[in-house]
Formats: sequence, structure tokens, C-alpha cells
Amino acid sequence: MIKDYHYLTRVRYADIDQMGIVYYSRYFEFFEAARTDMLRDMGLPYSKFEETGYFLPVIESHCEYSQGAQFDRLIDVKCIIEEIPKVKIKIGYVITDYENGTLLVTGYTVHAFLNSEKKPCRAPLEFLKILK
Repeated sequence: MIKDYHYLTRVRYADIDQMGIVYYSRYFEFFEAARTDMLRDMGLPYSKFEETGYFLPVIESHCEYSQGAQFDRLIDVKCIIEEIPKVKIKIGYVITDYENGTLLVTGYTVHAFLNSEKKPCRAPLEFLKILK
């Protein structure tokens, strides 16, 4: 099973607020970018997942801010899947400054598996096989 996945990105000027640090809601966008890349690297891009009749909407999200990232810093967004999912999957995130290792943010998102009728269902077998 995937324990962690690293996604590196650089803080853009559009990501920062007037104080020169990343605006708080942008971290959820970093979570999404990392999660999307992780699934693609696993062989399950969202487009393929949805073509097979499944959807994975966010039903819960959480973020704790330790220190603000600054413009042009390279950050590491680590995604963590700790448990084999059933009808929901929880993905944890740890964002650090790649250059000095400073902890910036921790958080998670919870996603429900939905079938083509947009009703809750168990995680698809192909998804489970890839995680194991």
C-alpha cells in the first residue's frame, strides 16, 4: 500500500497574500494538486476513474497551519494513505519547506466513493488492488 507520495511545487506570487505568505485557502489547492498527481502516478487519473463510473468527492477537509510559506519557496506536499478504504478514503498531508525542512502545514481530506448514480459505494476493486 502507498504510505506516502511527495509532490514538489514552488510558491507562486498568485499564492501569497498582502503579508507575503501563502493565503490560507491555497493549501487546499496544494492538497488537491498533490492528490491528483499521486492518483495519476498510481495509474488512476481522475479522468480514468470517472470513465469507469466512479467519483471521489471531498466530504471533509482540515488544515492546521504551523508556519507560512513564502513566495518562490520550493515546498514538499506529502500525501499519506494509512488505511485501506471501504466507502471512504482519508488522505493526510504534510507540507514542509523543501529547502530547510520546516513544517508548514498538516491536514487531511476525506473522500466518499460514489457510483455512476452518485450514490455511496465500496471502493472499486481496481483501486484496492493498486493500493495493496
